[in-house]
Amino acid sequence: MNKALFIRAISRFLAGLLLVSGLLFIPAGTWNYPGGWLLLGILFVPMFIAGLVMMKKNPELLKKRLSVREEEKDQRRVIALSGIMFAAAFMAAGLSFRHKWLMLPAPVSLMATIVFLAAYALYAEVLRENTYLSRTVEVQKDQRVIDTGLYGLVRHPMYMATVFLFLAMPLVLGSVISFVIMLLYIPIIIKRIRNEEEVLAEGLPGYRKYMEKVKYRLIPFVW
Repeated sequence: MNKALFIRAISRFLAGLLLVSGLLFIPAGTWNYPGGWLLLGILFVPMFIAGLVMMKKNPELLKKRLSVREEEKDQRRVIALSGIMFAAAFMAAGLSFRHKWLMLPAPVSLMATIVFLAAYALYAEVLRENTYLSRTVEVQKDQRVIDTGLYGLVRHPMYMATVFLFLAMPLVLGSVISFVIMLLYIPIIIKRIRNEEEVLAEGLPGYRKYMEKVKYRLIPFVW
């Protein structure tokens, strides 16, 4: 096992767990926020398991997923906007629970949990299909175009999974206000996709032909 990579991964995991917990429970003013605990469970338990699997079977992929140094100027803006959006959405959910602002009934939260877990499974499948996945927009050494499996349906199945993941989060938390804020993810991810495709079309051999072959970027028969 790569000890340095393990320490880096577990540190990033714990930092994320503490950050999300603080953004949820401090505004809520209580630890007794069932939706908050539910989200932490379905978000971080699979994340922890996936990290262990990647550590054992594909540490190079885990290393790529931990990289956050973005070279593209447009993508740095996207990351900054995403961070603000997530912080605002989580805080809004906590405040909504505290003050009972437009809270959704428990069955909605449970249905959203099912959607979230299904999207997580979809995300895991994308990671299995494409070992070149990185958190930054770049063309990697010896990278090739993946055009089978989910990549035969849409050009960005990972982003498709994240749309369902992120829109399900505020519903798991039971907050209408948080859901409205999280809708901003749609224009944010559209901007990221357009910039990413410019980079890949310019630097990855065969990507332009792939774009002609697979027409839809994010959602089949929609866009």
